[in-house]
Amino acid sequence: MTQQENPQTNMHVGAVQFNHGGHEVNDMLEILGSTANQLNQYLIHSQFVKDPELKQIMDRQYRFMTDEYNMLVQSFSTGQDPAHGTKRYQMTQNNETITYGLKPSPPKKPMQSMAEINDADIAGHLIGLVKSAASAKTKVALEATNPVVRRVLQDSIPNCIEMAYEIFLWQNKHGHYQVPQFAEQDMQMMLQSYSPATGTPMLSPNGQMPRIQ
Repeated sequence: MTQQENPQTNMHVGAVQFNHGGHEVNDMLEILGSTANQLNQYLIHSQFVKDPELKQIMDRQYRFMTDEYNMLVQSFSTGQDPAHGTKRYQMTQNNETITYGLKPSPPKKPMQSMAEINDADIAGHLIGLVKSAASAKTKVALEATNPVVRRVLQDSIPNCIEMAYEIFLWQNKHGHYQVPQFAEQDMQMMLQSYSPATGTPMLSPNGQMPRIQ
C-alpha cells in the first residue's frame, strides 16, 4: 500500500511511528494534567466535608474518575484500546425533584480564613471542576487524531455531565443552587416562540444549492 493510499501513514521517517498528531499530544497532556489536579482537589476537600451524602458523592465520583484517568493514560500512551471499555456513571439521587424559585440569603463573598469553608463552598468548587472537564474533553475530542483516544474522550463526556448534575441536585436540595424562573405569562410566551418545520425543504428546485452570480 502506498503512502497516498494510506491516510494514516506517518510522513516522518524513523524506526518508530506514532499515531498521534502534535496538536492532540499537547491537548492530551493538558487534559491528563487537569484530570490529575481534579482528583487531587477531591482528595484535599474530602477532609473538610461534613454532610454524609456529599461525602458519598465525592467518594463515588473520585473512584470513577480515577478509573477513567487510567483509561486515558493507557489509550494515550499506547494508542491502543485500554484494559476495558468506558463505563457509565450513574447517580443515586432522585433527579426528578427540583426546587424552583428564590429565597432570601446573605450575599456571598470570598472567605477570609479556612475556618469559613463549608459544604456549600466545596460543592461549588467541585461542580466547577467537573464542568470544566466536560468542556475541555469536548474540545479535544473534536480534533483528536487517534481514534481510540477520541472515543475514550467522547465516551467520558456524558459521565462528566452526569457527575455535574449530581452535584447540582445536592446543591439545589440544600438551597445552595437556587433556580429562578420567569413570570408564568413570560415563560409561556417564550416556550411558544418557535414552531416545528413543516413540509419537505428544498435548497432549490433540483435539490442543489443555487449558484450565486
